[in-house]
Amino acid sequence: MEKKKSRVLIIGATGNLGHHLANASLHFSHPTFALVRPDTFSDPHKSQNLRALSDAGVTLLQGSLEDEESLVEAVKQVDVVICAVQAKQVLHQKHLIQVIKNAGSIKRFIPSEFGLDPDKTQISGMDYNFYSNKAEIRRLVEAQGIPYTFVSCNFYTSYLLPSLVQPGLKVPPRDKVTIFGDGNTKGVFVKEIDVAAFTIRTLDDPRTLNKVLYFRPPGNVYSLNELVELWESKIGKKLEKVFVSEEELLKKIKETSYPDNMALIFIYSAFIKGDQTYFDIESADSADATKLYPELNYTTISQYLDTLL
Repeated sequence: MEKKKSRVLIIGATGNLGHHLANASLHFSHPTFALVRPDTFSDPHKSQNLRALSDAGVTLLQGSLEDEESLVEAVKQVDVVICAVQAKQVLHQKHLIQVIKNAGSIKRFIPSEFGLDPDKTQISGMDYNFYSNKAEIRRLVEAQGIPYTFVSCNFYTSYLLPSLVQPGLKVPPRDKVTIFGDGNTKGVFVKEIDVAAFTIRTLDDPRTLNKVLYFRPPGNVYSLNELVELWESKIGKKLEKVFVSEEELLKKIKETSYPDNMALIFIYSAFIKGDQTYFDIESADSADATKLYPELNYTTISQYLDTLL
């Protein structure tokens, strides 16, 4: 008989990634719970999402990261906790970590990361603590001896890619395109629904216990030059290229106020510093998502760009 599936709690289930995590959890037959802030039920758009989750089979629990009692009650009912709150709430996970530590029954905790590896990014002091807050949560989880998997999926396809990495544009360009740096540094994009599937797939897998799960799917690792070339082949036309040097980009970042400069900072990180691809992911404390789960299908960058034609 198949081992019983872990019971899963998702915090942030109405968010961009959260509802995909909830659906994937149900799809892989996990009993699935969502911790929902009381005010979410009165928000028309979010309450619609909640109804959909509930109808699909998710057990809704009222509570929040600020309400310790609700965390204690929720954590009691599950084996795995996945936090998918927004970046600005990352440090609010400290209560949760304490509750998980005290409960002693959680078999896996996946904190809210779902981006670049905060221990590998090379932009410290530039990113308004975006990554250092995530790294701080990592250190806390490790220090408390909580079993974890850190999910490092790089960029979502819904971020930067819809414009072909052209800040300010909503759709890919049809005449001229800006390329940052020399255009040869590779970045990684993965669709949220795929990030969710791989994340849920890994929950009961001993191979990813206390490791970083990295995403570098074949067909999803591209330099800006390669992206432009791929797009040109799809629209049947060459674009005029405008190159922006590292110096010019840094100047632009300085001249643009926060948070409007974050897109430029992330572009600098990924496509000039190479923060998503400069290091090897074959080390003992890491795991490669697409190698571990070859049976899971995912949308490639080429397939994603087809939807923008």
